[in-house]
Amino acid sequence: MNVLIVDDEPLARERLRHLIGRIDNFMVLEHEASNGRDAIDLCSQYHPDIVLMDIRMPVMGGLEAARYISAMDQPPAVVFCTAYDNHALEAFDAQAVGYLLKPIRQDHLHQALQRASKVNRLQLAWLNDHLPEHQAQGHIAAKTLRGIELVPLNDVLYFMADNKYVTVHHRQGEVLIDDSLKTLEEDHSQHFVRIHRNALVRRDAIESLSRDDKGHCFIHLREVPQPLSISRRHVPLIKKIMQSL
Repeated sequence: MNVLIVDDEPLARERLRHLIGRIDNFMVLEHEASNGRDAIDLCSQYHPDIVLMDIRMPVMGGLEAARYISAMDQPPAVVFCTAYDNHALEAFDAQAVGYLLKPIRQDHLHQALQRASKVNRLQLAWLNDHLPEHQAQGHIAAKTLRGIELVPLNDVLYFMADNKYVTVHHRQGEVLIDDSLKTLEEDHSQHFVRIHRNALVRRDAIESLSRDDKGHCFIHLREVPQPLSISRRHVPLIKKIMQSL
């Protein structure tokens, strides 16, 4: 996999080149870019598989460049590498597949490159062309030890609240976020429905309902081994949703 490095700081570019040199199957392009404008030109000429992109650069910033790059016929996967953690939402607007915080660690970079290499270029192009805007931009941003992790909304199976945090259970694992369940319910009501004061589940993952010998109700979701508790007052709505699926 060919990687293009885009950063206005020579030392940052050198460090990334050194780190990538220690990872098998990834090769850094000889040419580098120090701004978004040059990054677009190099993508057009050399068609890298992955772009590691800084955000704040002269001439043209990384976010604007990524939007142009995502519109190419064969767009590379873009992973942002930045010292700022407040651009995550704009990053996924620009179709980024990863977001690393500086100073970048070897293991985090390795994981980001592995994830980016799994994104099929044709899939990206198809998403850009066919999905409605609110779905194409559908991600949950979670701040983790690896930086800002963007979880595609289509991979989320359910949200579970516990005190001040919410756990996002998705197909690749789980992450903690500090959004409230109420906010998530308001923002994503077309995809998720509340089943309990502490849980939202994916509507199209609902499989069945059951009741134990004490009268407690449970909901079963596809791809989720354990049943989840459901409040009795939410059962009628869930049954109605199941009939419409």
